[in-house]
Amino acid sequence: MSESSVRDFYDELAPDYHLIFRDWDASIAHQAQVLGGLLSARLGAGPHRVLDCSCGIGTQAIGLALAGHEVVGSDLSPVAAARAAAEAASRGAGLPAVAADMRLLPFKPSAFDVVLSADNAFPHLLSAQDVRAALVGMRRVLRDDGLLVISLRAYDDARRAKPTATPPQVSETPDGQVITFQLWHWHEDGERYDLEHFQLIPAQGTWDVRVRRTTYWALTRRQLTEFVAEAGFTDITWHTPASSGYYQPVLTAQRTPSLL
Repeated sequence: MSESSVRDFYDELAPDYHLIFRDWDASIAHQAQVLGGLLSARLGAGPHRVLDCSCGIGTQAIGLALAGHEVVGSDLSPVAAARAAAEAASRGAGLPAVAADMRLLPFKPSAFDVVLSADNAFPHLLSAQDVRAALVGMRRVLRDDGLLVISLRAYDDARRAKPTATPPQVSETPDGQVITFQLWHWHEDGERYDLEHFQLIPAQGTWDVRVRRTTYWALTRRQLTEFVAEAGFTDITWHTPASSGYYQPVLTAQRTPSLL
């Protein structure tokens, strides 16, 4: 991935990211409930030491922290990471958050029970080399039998259908409705696509149009499963939205113990 282009995308989006949701606090609570259930099903009730290595503005990390888990956030975007820490504090939760590349996690070995990357952040890694580097680093900072959790779009369907846009999402603000949608421009390889992220913000009888651009690798379940297994994880399981209640497919896998 181009580190600077992804960082710029999220630095620019961070102040408006909550407008993607109809009700951000409701999403925080719901996602924490679902993800917390996945953690307890594999690791027990906890609380657990969780690294959200693509924390953004804190949508998952804040809810897990409020549920009692010991959560640390990291994100490529320093603007997003700073907002995550501030939003957590305003809700009475502690959330240390730092700017860090998921391929170069600045944490000690075996420091966490869980490493989480949600909201389709992982597919910003555009090459097999980058994916392998990230997964090896995630495994390094997990304890033996620790849990890896990754959510991403339903790319098996997208790779077949090649959508060019997403339906508009509407959120209510004191100033009026905000409309968010995306345009997708597929590469010739049929796997990667450039995304244009549009937000229409009401502004004195007209619209302030904000456009941010980035690129994704539309990883299929088979591709990600193979990468995760190669990196030394076992018990790899996919949880569909229908089975988990989460809005994206979720992969869970456990770190195999190190050989002495």
